[in-house]
Amino acid sequence: MQNFSKVFSAAVEGVQSNLIEVETDINVGLHSFNIVGLADKSLSEAKERVSSALKNSGVKPPSKENRKIVVNLAPADVKKTGSQYDLAIAIGYLLATKQIKDFDAKNKIFAGELALDGGLRGVSGVLNISRMAKDKGFEEVFVPAVNAAEAAIVGDMRVFGFNNLNDLILHLEGRKIIESQPKTEIKPSISSDHQMIDLSDIKGQENAKRALMITAAGGHNLLMQGSPGTGKTMLAQALVSILPPPTLKEIIEITQIYSAAGLLNGNSFINWRPFRTPHQTASPPAIIGGGQNPRPGEISLAHRGVLFLDELPEFRRDILEALRQPIESGKVFISRAKNNLVFPAKFILVAAMNPCPCGYYGDAEKECRCSAFEVFRYQKKISGPLLDRIVLQIDVPRVKLDELQNKNRDTKSAEEMRKKIIEAREIQRERLKEFKILTNSEMNSKMCDEMIKLDKEADNFLKDIFEKSLISARGYYRVLKTARTIADLENSKDLNVSHLAEAFQYRLKEKE
Repeated sequence: MQNFSKVFSAAVEGVQSNLIEVETDINVGLHSFNIVGLADKSLSEAKERVSSALKNSGVKPPSKENRKIVVNLAPADVKKTGSQYDLAIAIGYLLATKQIKDFDAKNKIFAGELALDGGLRGVSGVLNISRMAKDKGFEEVFVPAVNAAEAAIVGDMRVFGFNNLNDLILHLEGRKIIESQPKTEIKPSISSDHQMIDLSDIKGQENAKRALMITAAGGHNLLMQGSPGTGKTMLAQALVSILPPPTLKEIIEITQIYSAAGLLNGNSFINWRPFRTPHQTASPPAIIGGGQNPRPGEISLAHRGVLFLDELPEFRRDILEALRQPIESGKVFISRAKNNLVFPAKFILVAAMNPCPCGYYGDAEKECRCSAFEVFRYQKKISGPLLDRIVLQIDVPRVKLDELQNKNRDTKSAEEMRKKIIEAREIQRERLKEFKILTNSEMNSKMCDEMIKLDKEADNFLKDIFEKSLISARGYYRVLKTARTIADLENSKDLNVSHLAEAFQYRLKEKE
């Protein structure tokens, strides 16, 4: 007598989820239990987890069957990794052996890791699986209880969370109905860190604060250059305090990346903008993404947030050059022999660097001990094409003693700045909604030509600086986009000469 069943699970590859059919066939023959379909080591070991979990849940396990058991994960040419198939394999086995009442499995997806005692452990990528299930018309998703809130972020789906296999069996048989997880309500947050640095707490550096406001309002990239101890790192960390909270769409995008990478750390979602600070010794796959089992890199983990590269020239040259394409496209493409993966990577790049190896070239108070060649070689570690992609480039000078000791400073709070930035972003969102983008930094050259109108005076000014400074075509459009953001901060419909002049000054000039 031959018994067969088919249930559905999902594979998470990169940040995308693919439907997997779990077919179970039980036939006469000597006892064997085989999982086929290009399974990796952790999945091959599922046989032991499933057998023990079934035994400890009070049903007859495969080890007690004197029959040939074959589990096929289709499509067979896609490599399967991870432990999320355990639950689907167990349910498929129970259906094939008639140890559970037959039910309609066509509209259900199962994902979860089994413990030896029959408990269910959380897995990565559940939100990705839930979104895929909704897109493909599935109605119900069965996951471990710890993942239920994450899966329920997707609306119009019935999500069921279970602590153990026995409860799931009883539910499927109708003997103990479990209520579906209510839709997860998400409230955006500014930051996960309650010790967040408030931009208004930083003394002095008014020019740098203004550049940070423009960066936050338009999503532009920023490079800060200055001597050690001038506050570059603190300024970068304070950027988070004035960024607007993410929208629901952005929260789902960020959560999908962190869920696929297994970095939710007990949270059901990430409702704040990420701030990533990789070390200079990090490898290319760690920064860009990839690896043997491709995972999102730091630039994807900074999606819709900030990627801060401190001591920029100390990073490997190949890593810095690899940033050029993601900065332009907002995506990173990981190419492999069998398939290509795309990771989202729309981040604000904030970089900090010293002007020379000793750090004091051009400092008004401390003498630089580097030779001209050493300064030249150090600054040339940052290539021209990469610098051309960084719109705002500023010097961060030393703070005067009287500014440090001044306790009666009249400065705007981070909340006031953030309110102004939110208003500027709302103006951009309304203007750019037909292009389905959110900020000025995402505009391409065609959009700039359509959306940015100049009067005669502004046009003449732009022609003049373009001819005298020899900026590239990319630099031309970046100046335009920055000027448009400055105008949005002032709630100005028209772009005038003052906006262009301020935008153009945010480019580092070579020190004499």
